[in-house]
Amino acid sequence: MCWRPLCRFLWLWSYLSYVQAVPIQKVQDDTKTLIKTIVTRINDISHTQSVSAKQRVTGLDFIPGLHPILSLSKMEQTLAVYQQILSSLPSRNVVQISNDLENLRDLLHLLASSKSCSLPQTSDLQKLESLDGVLEASLYSTEVVALSRLQGSLQDILRQLDLSPEC
Repeated sequence: MCWRPLCRFLWLWSYLSYVQAVPIQKVQDDTKTLIKTIVTRINDISHTQSVSAKQRVTGLDFIPGLHPILSLSKMEQTLAVYQQILSSLPSRNVVQISNDLENLRDLLHLLASSKSCSLPQTSDLQKLESLDGVLEASLYSTEVVALSRLQGSLQDILRQLDLSPEC
């Protein structure tokens, strides 16, 4: 009888018994904390207080508004659009927020995988066609409206996470 495979198996099994998966509650708590951090960062940018998230601004209809009921998939898609918009802005105010959105999307993917959901890959999201023209015409307004609506969307996502959203 060959003992070598048995020894390898026992060694691997002992190692795997010490490895623990990250509890899903910890992932959900981290997600909520990151959302609150992003909202705080937006609040720290003084000029975002001048526009309501519900206010309609002509030419900026491509920026997502508020959604009362969000699935994990819809949350991820909405954040992907915001990330694309913010990464197109030259303002230094939004660089960290854009990076935080990337991390938040990763956390949403972890939450989705814990529910055996597969979120669509949005890394190859189609470029928003109206974005370039709007940025040239009204860079400041785009930043203010995007951040204001993002803040509202994040607060909606935060509320939805307490309700254990569907895929």
